[in-house]
Amino acid sequence: MGKKVSALPYTERDVSWMYFNRRILQEAERPGVPLLERLSFLGIYSNNLDEFFRVRVASLNRVNEWGDKVAGKGSSRSGGAVEKEAQLARKTVKAISRLNSAYSKEYELAVESVYRELEENNICLINDRQADEGQLKFIRRFFHEKLEGHIVPIWFSAVKHLDYETDEDIYLAVKAGRLSVPKSDGTRKMVYDYAYFDLPVRSCGRFIRLPDKDGRSYIMYLDDVVRCSLSEIFGGLGYVTTEAYAFKFTRDAEMDIDEDKRNGLLQKIAKGLKNRRKGEPLRFVYDSSMPADLQRRVLSKLELDKNDTVLQGGRYQNHKDLMKFPDCGRKDLKFKPFTPIIPAVFDGPDSLIDKVRAQDRFLHVPYHSFAPFIRLLHEAAVDRRVRSIKITLYRLAKDSRVVNALIGAARNGKKVTVVIELLARFDEQSNINWAQKMQDAGIKVIFGVEGLKVHSKVVHIGMKTGADIVCVSTGNFHEGNAATYTDCILMTASRRLSTDVVTLFDFIEKPYIPVTFKELLVSPNEMKKKFISLINAEIKNHRNGLPAYIKVKINHITHPAIVASLYEAALSGVPVDLLVRGNCSLVTADLPEGTPMHVSGIIDRYLEHSRIFVFAAGGQDKVFIGSADWMPRNLDNRIEVVAPVYDPTVKQEMIRIVDYGLRDARQARVVDGHGSLEFAAPENPLPTGSQEALYGHYRSLVEQGL
Repeated sequence: MGKKVSALPYTERDVSWMYFNRRILQEAERPGVPLLERLSFLGIYSNNLDEFFRVRVASLNRVNEWGDKVAGKGSSRSGGAVEKEAQLARKTVKAISRLNSAYSKEYELAVESVYRELEENNICLINDRQADEGQLKFIRRFFHEKLEGHIVPIWFSAVKHLDYETDEDIYLAVKAGRLSVPKSDGTRKMVYDYAYFDLPVRSCGRFIRLPDKDGRSYIMYLDDVVRCSLSEIFGGLGYVTTEAYAFKFTRDAEMDIDEDKRNGLLQKIAKGLKNRRKGEPLRFVYDSSMPADLQRRVLSKLELDKNDTVLQGGRYQNHKDLMKFPDCGRKDLKFKPFTPIIPAVFDGPDSLIDKVRAQDRFLHVPYHSFAPFIRLLHEAAVDRRVRSIKITLYRLAKDSRVVNALIGAARNGKKVTVVIELLARFDEQSNINWAQKMQDAGIKVIFGVEGLKVHSKVVHIGMKTGADIVCVSTGNFHEGNAATYTDCILMTASRRLSTDVVTLFDFIEKPYIPVTFKELLVSPNEMKKKFISLINAEIKNHRNGLPAYIKVKINHITHPAIVASLYEAALSGVPVDLLVRGNCSLVTADLPEGTPMHVSGIIDRYLEHSRIFVFAAGGQDKVFIGSADWMPRNLDNRIEVVAPVYDPTVKQEMIRIVDYGLRDARQARVVDGHGSLEFAAPENPLPTGSQEALYGHYRSLVEQGL
């Protein structure tokens, strides 16, 4: 068999995440990607990195501090489990810092390259020193009409800490010089004061489009518009020089939830959100040209410690705003749009409930429109045959048509039950607001299960007579996500699945009651055990000469037990082909030569998000879809649902999605555990990227009336 499984390497999830984010950076560097899309990828890279530091690096730092405290007390446990975990955290943080430093330099070069190409395409990004008199006149008018009143400088000398400021904003630190009172000999010296303020990006946008001139478009960062306006902002205060430098910081985004039993969960989460603002800073990025005296002022108010990151950057921070860069009407510099398709079966006025009862259906957004799912909910809200609707919600759109349908159903007398996850990171406040609105409308709202996030995506439509309807999704029932994330929604009237889904909602409502699921794979109950059993069955089938393979499309694989099982399968000769978008702890580069395991990850116009599991099962092809990644949090600490796909047509389409991804030689990169940037080289490559091929396939089905 070669190496033992226990001897095979394992890449820490956070190091593998850095490799994943670099693949996004690579997409921003590729000449074949439309220029404005490359800008967007630069914004995605930056936004991902900010959230990574707020969540993952913050958690690692907490482990470090915990280990230091245990060791400092001389506890008998030092050198044991706590110290080992702290050592691993320290090692991981060092690896992240090393990679981040290298990637940051690469990122700055990528930004500069894209900016040069913008100018070659007559889109000129100019700074405050490059503006001519006409542009400065426009900027002065813009300041008085749009900016004035939004900017209020705070003196560094007036605050003890930057504890009110959020890490969602970008700040300018200002060094302002004034002449001192003349001495007796008439000499005066320059005296400096130091201030800061946040840029009003939410009110004014990050990029300001100046008037076009000579067939060229001109754009200026809000930062530079403000720099042009410093004399107005500090007017009347006697300053003869003013200079401003950007900085940003990242806070620990973990929430400390109040355990006071007198507070309801809604109140606890709301209080935790307020406390998040006060999370400790753990990363500081600043303009490398910032004067040392000004830099000291900023750092003194952040109180960073030895585990935190201080990083020199360029003139501009918060590159996540590049995702909203003005297109200046240049559609030729963007992806040719894929107009969402409505499958023929969902077109026309006939009842979708009846169509799903007749045969299982599916949607693959955003290739397919999300509208048929909304239509199904709206139909359930008004159809007199419908008795009840139950749904799990994790993230919701700002103006959620899903919730509007549920409220309508409740007002029509349906029994509506919504399980909403209040701890959906960074969407907690939105979910609190929606929960209150739904409660006001008479909907029964369940706030998940204590100690377990409800991450499953399931709908149950209870009918007064005949078969009920079930929907199982790989992603959130979120209109915004459905436009950019690839997700599959299975719609079925299977009584076997319906019975299990009813049991699932009973379990969520009363988790202390023992339950058994016959068809669904549910975590934390038995999902991990069943997946390992499915993998082991492939090993057995291979040894018995039966068809055997494992094909999986997933976001993350980091669970040690799953990693070990996949290694065992591949080393036993079972072909293991995996599409892993993000974290992957498998290290294929170190497997014995000829081991039939291949891992790749696709970066393209849409975020790959669906989870599809295919097992040969001796020639039967068992296919499952659902919400769970193969991570400890999903398999051990969350309520997740993965459902079998029974309908032959839907099963074939799910297999197609995975196979197209495995045949992608244009957008798929090798995921080898060492940060490879090589593109995959499948034996039977598609002529296009898999996303383009899937869109073409669905469009051809509509043309055939299917």
